[in-house]
Amino acid sequence: MNTRIAPGPAAFALMVLLCAIWGFQQVAMKFAAAEISPILQAGLRSGLGAVLVYVWARWRGIALLVADQSLRPGLLAGLLFGLEFVFIFVGVERTTVSRMVVFLYTAPCFTVLGLHFFVPGERMGWRQGAGVMLAFAGLVLAFVDKAVGGSLLGDVFGVLAALFWAATTVLIRATALARVTATKVLLYQLVVSAAVMFPLSWLVGERGIAVLSAPTLWAMAYQIVIVAFASYLAWFWLLTRYLAGRLLVFSFLTPLFGVWFGMLLMHDQPSLHFFVAAALVVGGIVLVNLPARK
Repeated sequence: MNTRIAPGPAAFALMVLLCAIWGFQQVAMKFAAAEISPILQAGLRSGLGAVLVYVWARWRGIALLVADQSLRPGLLAGLLFGLEFVFIFVGVERTTVSRMVVFLYTAPCFTVLGLHFFVPGERMGWRQGAGVMLAFAGLVLAFVDKAVGGSLLGDVFGVLAALFWAATTVLIRATALARVTATKVLLYQLVVSAAVMFPLSWLVGERGIAVLSAPTLWAMAYQIVIVAFASYLAWFWLLTRYLAGRLLVFSFLTPLFGVWFGMLLMHDQPSLHFFVAAALVVGGIVLVNLPARK
């Protein structure tokens, strides 16, 4: 019997580290975009990340080619995952890092809505409903804010990325993907998204890769090795050992880290209105992810 336990100090520390890693990734994306086109950059991230995950699976002896009825939902999950990152990579070129990370991390609230309608036993309670409404109020306030460096199109792309992220999560919970290993689910997402993004980059006429500088190579290495490979595997490992509800509440830290990194490294200058909007979104995430009282 696979009984999950309450996380302790070590798990909490790892979750804080993961949130910082995910909060910084939009900075790495925007930094590398000066020399690598956004969709191609996303394809390289997924493709090379998939190679690392496959090598990991072979080394750990994780069975991948098993008849488990996961192929169709796995392909769809990969497509949704790919669309999510297309909108993130393209959107972060058109808006600030701070705005992108706040819009993106409305995804937990969209996820709760999707689970409510498509997964039996995942009905929203009053607390989750209040969290969704609070986050949506933050979205409206953020859209109204006219910050320097932001744009309506980039902000919309951030919300679309959040919707595709939420759709991926609901699909995984509602189909045969819920019964296969997390490594295989991650591999589906990375492989299919890479297969979609490489031809898409060519079809839309992206400029491709310019002369690569060392900082851009470091930014790509961060996205591939630290984010797409190590952080996702660490996250899935945490989910196999600990109660998910106790871990998910930490997701509110990611937009806070993202806004801080955007201000520190990209010189974003969020307005007071945007800070209030971010606070509403963070409050919504906390309410959505708080474990229910027994």
